[in-house]
Amino acid sequence: MIIAPYTQLLDTIEALRDEVEAARVLEDPGEPIPKASQLPLLSHFAEHRPSLFRKKLRVNPEVFDDILDQISSHPVFQNQSNNKQLPVSIQLAIFLYHAGHYGNTCSPEDVGQWAGVSVGTVVNCTHRVIAALLDQHDEFVYIPGAQSEEMRRARAFTKSRTCRAWKNRVFAADGSAINLYARPGMFGDGFYDRKARFSLNCQVSV
Repeated sequence: MIIAPYTQLLDTIEALRDEVEAARVLEDPGEPIPKASQLPLLSHFAEHRPSLFRKKLRVNPEVFDDILDQISSHPVFQNQSNNKQLPVSIQLAIFLYHAGHYGNTCSPEDVGQWAGVSVGTVVNCTHRVIAALLDQHDEFVYIPGAQSEEMRRARAFTKSRTCRAWKNRVFAADGSAINLYARPGMFGDGFYDRKARFSLNCQVSV
């Protein structure tokens, strides 16, 4: 008489546990967080306030258009899903905003609030644009002097010139500072830059 109710209680607890594990939601999320996209402002900034465009995306409008032309045809932006992807221009803008900020401002939640999209969309846009940019690596990053004259002419739009002093030697190309969220635990002071921030320098050395 005692065993039967106890067994029934264990079955109820096990069923409840299975339901919680399947749902993976322990509390009601409540009302969805309202989002107001600021993406439409970028076209106005590009035409009338380029400085504000640079402040948001860290590139000039002309550079943005050049990057967009280079990656728009990449297969990563094509799918057969019923849920269409955002236009490549919007995905690129979300990526550049995400990559160009640091600290709390670069969290997927804050980027989503700025762009008026979900956190998952921010992550997906970031991954797709990075994949497209990595496939362009050999078009833009190369060792000076390693290409033929024809290849150098083909890349004339980069306005790069080979320096004879670099031939058979070590060279370094200074790049952008990538801000860190916090002071690194090891050799932290070595990452303190001239702008009073902790950062890594994106530097190419051969």
